[in-house]
Amino acid sequence: MPTRDQSVMSFGDHLEELRRRLIWALAGPVPILIAALAFGGPILAFLIAPLERQLAAAGQPVRLLATSPVEPFGAYLKVATAAAVLVSAPWILYQAWLFVAPGLYRSERRFVYVLMPLSAVMTAASMLFFYTAMLPVMLRFFIVFGAFIVQPNPGTAPVPEGLTLPTVPVLAADPPDPAPGQMWINERMNELRVATGSPGAVAVVGAPLASGGAIAQQYRVGEYVNLVFGLALVLAVAFQLPVAMLLAGWVGLVRPADLTPWRKHVLFGCAIAGAIFTPADPGSMLLLMVPLYALFEFGLVLMRVVPASVARADDEPSP
Repeated sequence: MPTRDQSVMSFGDHLEELRRRLIWALAGPVPILIAALAFGGPILAFLIAPLERQLAAAGQPVRLLATSPVEPFGAYLKVATAAAVLVSAPWILYQAWLFVAPGLYRSERRFVYVLMPLSAVMTAASMLFFYTAMLPVMLRFFIVFGAFIVQPNPGTAPVPEGLTLPTVPVLAADPPDPAPGQMWINERMNELRVATGSPGAVAVVGAPLASGGAIAQQYRVGEYVNLVFGLALVLAVAFQLPVAMLLAGWVGLVRPADLTPWRKHVLFGCAIAGAIFTPADPGSMLLLMVPLYALFEFGLVLMRVVPASVARADDEPSP
């Protein structure tokens, strides 16, 4: 017969325990947030690296804009806070578990022991897939589309007699020790770079260059960070499908045999999701459709391999 923890707590004791767990849950992320604020710059650089690569590949300026003085600080604070929450999530969930565990049956605890690690693994997999595959493809499509949708017509004309066009060297990166007055094109940044100042106090300034269409691709750093976080959250939720299917099977809502006939409908729904949440090119649609359908099949495998009977085994009272 399944039993809960035999200790009995009053309502006041429950409130006191809840207060204590909330304090511990909120105190844990504080040192992590301090560390994340110290490394906010590298974290932000890591997030914008895919955008920089796609802008450079399309011949666009590798720069992000800030239209207000507080926008860079806001983006910096947002990525640092998100990193702190992500790293401290296990500690917060552990405190929540310590609060609810005494009120659960042993079988219910076994459910959590399986579902929580599985959810964490699927979340990590979603972030890896998003950063390495989905985000670069989406950025490439939108940047190329915006850069070449309107083509300018600069025209051509003969060079006046006796006029010699200057030549500016194209370099893969900035030279190590430029002299004041020297200029070059930084191919990686798509910028015309000029060394200014005086010997011993040289400063390099740059002017962005854009190739292709009449629409220059220059994005706000705050909007880009919001876009990345929004898409990452949607994908993280989508990757919880196997967890939801396994839980539904355990509580008796569905069986694998009930879902198998719906494979074609699920595939069609994944195709629609791929068309809605990605650019309209076939490659991007398949890039999202295939993983979503694979998650459904993975959920069916989990429901067969780890049925509810396995999770309810050893249902004797807790020690």
